[in-house]
Amino acid sequence: MISFTLNGEPHALDLDPEMPLLWVLRDYFGLMGTKYGCGRSQCGACTIHLDGAPVQACATTLAQVAGRSITTIEGLSPDGRHPLQLAWILEQVPQCGYCQPGQIMMAAALLNKHPRPTDAQIDEAMSRVLCRCGTYDGIRRAIHRAANPEVQNG
Repeated sequence: MISFTLNGEPHALDLDPEMPLLWVLRDYFGLMGTKYGCGRSQCGACTIHLDGAPVQACATTLAQVAGRSITTIEGLSPDGRHPLQLAWILEQVPQCGYCQPGQIMMAAALLNKHPRPTDAQIDEAMSRVLCRCGTYDGIRRAIHRAANPEVQNG
């Protein structure tokens, strides 16, 4: 039995400890926001927070989360109104939208570490999540908007 906290709720599962967390989240909890991209921890589409740090769920096993706290895009904000989620909408960031949960989770980790990040800090952090649509300029604008309470809502 492996116990962990998922989006603030305690859970225990009796599954293969080597199962990738991505499949646990999607198949056992129905949390579809965490996306499968490459399966090799290269694209960042499956980015979640593990004890507050961004990790790729495709390369994290169930055993690795024992006793730890997981936050997915669904757990970032109970009502979908996290400043980053609002900024993403206001800046019209998504095109295809596939990588956006991973982008938002990486951006949230960045803002936790650097509440007012520079362009260089944004570029460094966000280079770990690939966007095939190339919405990087919009992502940078949205992160700056979320980091600046005076312009968050308009």
